[in-house]
Amino acid sequence: MKPNRLKVRLLPAILLLSHSVFAQPAPVIHEFSVQQAVDYAKKNSVQVKNALLDVQIQDQTNRDFTSAAYPKINGSFNMVYNAKVPVTLVPAEFFGGTPGTYEKFPFGIKWNATGGISLDQLLFDGQVFVGLQARKTVLDFTMKNVEVTEELIKSNIYKVYYQLLAGKTQIGLLDANIDRLQKLLSDTREIYKNGFAEKLDLDKVSVQIANLETEKLKVINQIGNGYLGLKLLMGMPVHDSLRLTDTISYEQVRENLPQVSDFKYIERKEYQYAELGIKLGRYNIRRYKLSRYPTISLNAYYNENAQRNKFTFFSNGDWFPVSAISLHINVPIFNGFSTRAKIQQATLELQKSINQQEALKLSIDNEIETAKNNFTAAVATLDFQKKNMELAEQVYNQTRKKFDAGVGSNTEITAAHTDLKAAQGNYISALYDAIIAKVDYLKALGKL
Repeated sequence: MKPNRLKVRLLPAILLLSHSVFAQPAPVIHEFSVQQAVDYAKKNSVQVKNALLDVQIQDQTNRDFTSAAYPKINGSFNMVYNAKVPVTLVPAEFFGGTPGTYEKFPFGIKWNATGGISLDQLLFDGQVFVGLQARKTVLDFTMKNVEVTEELIKSNIYKVYYQLLAGKTQIGLLDANIDRLQKLLSDTREIYKNGFAEKLDLDKVSVQIANLETEKLKVINQIGNGYLGLKLLMGMPVHDSLRLTDTISYEQVRENLPQVSDFKYIERKEYQYAELGIKLGRYNIRRYKLSRYPTISLNAYYNENAQRNKFTFFSNGDWFPVSAISLHINVPIFNGFSTRAKIQQATLELQKSINQQEALKLSIDNEIETAKNNFTAAVATLDFQKKNMELAEQVYNQTRKKFDAGVGSNTEITAAHTDLKAAQGNYISALYDAIIAKVDYLKALGKL
């Protein structure tokens, strides 16, 4: 094949490939604080979307139930063609004929038509009455489930967000340590050239740098996976770019701390949810109790009938009206103790809900005390690790000065740097633990 023919054949494929590459939409860039991340999740998280759909479903269910209280109006039109008209035998003697014989008379005509309108109105039904009263509570119950879902997602987003901030801080400290060791390696290399250091000293520093670079790569990979997890929680497309604008600091841990003494159970979304469940349970009992009452309904209709031997309903002939209004009262007398059993069952279900609420109170108390203890311990650990890191940095700086002055050894500065790195790692871990303990503490108090 000639080269020019090859180019002609490859050109459409190249154009198609380039079009597919350049036609891809550019990734959206998001710059979010932790609150903005939570707000985004409330709009895009699948769990929240489905919870909101449940609210809409319940709203339509309420509308459907409300329809029981409205009149039902229906129109109808029926037409009958008697292919063979029924025949009735009548004694002939009725018409002066021979006794014992019969005359044949057609009973009916070929065409019959009926058109009309009917109305049905429920006047009283205890169960429907209670159901109408419970509509708002049922809708509030579904809405509260949305808030509980949002609260859970919010807590998880806070934890992952701060974990990523801690990772970024750790990357900064690793970079600073790498820079220190790079400077130490450069200085040691000069000393080695002048014959005042061994090759072993260079190798030790190089090994430390390699270890830090390896650790940095691991942290970067963990941060990358953390971003993917955060996007999943938020309902954000994987290919979108996410940048975190908040920071994490020692001072942030102690800011805006509520007091346990100010806590009320009703501030917890789960408790509010349980309260609404108990309220619905009481409605359920009342519904079954009112089912013992009579139900009253009204019915009315207006019809017009016509009969023809030929299909002339819409041209001439008479239509004969018929109309009636009726009142129906249904009085339940005995149904095999079914209603009594349903009332008892609903009462027991209500007691279960009350017991679960009491258990929830105990669980909340335990959660608050545990979160308080964990937070207190985390803050104490953070204070200790902060002082330890500052002390390790002072030791390193003094050792570095001795090394620069020629009175310190490479072994001393390497050991001091190892201690500094360990202290920094412990501090980052303590800072993250303290932030997470604060998130759990605020969530336990319903203040997140």
